[in-house]
Amino acid sequence: MKFKPELSVNQKIELPFKSSVSLYLKREDLIHPIISGNKYRKLKYNIAFAEKHKHDTLLTFGGAFSNHIAATAEAGRVFGFKTIGVIRGEELRDKILDNPTLRFAQDCGMTFKFISREHFRLKSTQSIIEKLKREFGDFYQIPEGGTNDLAVKGCKEILNQADFDFNYICSSVGTGGTLAGLINVSKPEQQVLGFSALKGDFLKEDISKFAAQSNWKLVTDYHFGGYAKINADLVAFINQFKAEQQIALDPVYTGKLLFGIFDLIKNGYFEDNAKILAIHTGGLQGVEGMNKRLKKKQQQLIL
Repeated sequence: MKFKPELSVNQKIELPFKSSVSLYLKREDLIHPIISGNKYRKLKYNIAFAEKHKHDTLLTFGGAFSNHIAATAEAGRVFGFKTIGVIRGEELRDKILDNPTLRFAQDCGMTFKFISREHFRLKSTQSIIEKLKREFGDFYQIPEGGTNDLAVKGCKEILNQADFDFNYICSSVGTGGTLAGLINVSKPEQQVLGFSALKGDFLKEDISKFAAQSNWKLVTDYHFGGYAKINADLVAFINQFKAEQQIALDPVYTGKLLFGIFDLIKNGYFEDNAKILAIHTGGLQGVEGMNKRLKKKQQQLIL
């Protein structure tokens, strides 16, 4: 399927409560069904670099429900690369067909290397990379989540001239590359807010490595317990948002982002008549896997 960045328009969100604040959602999720949102932006220049330097294999890292793993596998299929996914958790080796993300990536042709969580924490060390090269040969390495200088370059293209009228730019944060790109292209008078999907504020250091301005803040109050952790309130919000706005959100990133923005608006965080632009970073492939987990626990599913 052709990429359609022209579909990434700013859609006004009708707030279900009274407020002078206006909220718009940039529909990056419409660019492509799998390589959507920030994944398209992060992979764009990495793919171009790999092609220019005659690489035929992409290797990257991720967890069992990683949007990045799915997007890299699909990119490999679309652009003709072999793909290797180094997956966190040896116990997943025999559960590929039970996991929608891994099953999809495998169908795209991705080869998996499952490693322990302990070794996964050392994934960027020279010894691990050399071991992977001995096993798989030469490859172009893309970091977990896709964040590197080329990814930040791509994420700078999320915003266009019309977006500089907004007072606030808001995005979910996983590895920090998307937020850094937004920070670097934003106007100094704009405030960039990153809503962390992970527990803790350690991402500040990662974002600072790539951010060229100081007009940003990491919001850490809406992680719902940590990465891929959810509760009934979040599921209910995502379902209500879909019913009222006809826009699907994912439970790992964009659901938490919009929940947080709504809560901050209701609690007077933003000044009167503030204009907010939130970035829909895609990631909807993860809904199926999350629903599978919820079904096992006999909990409410995401529409």
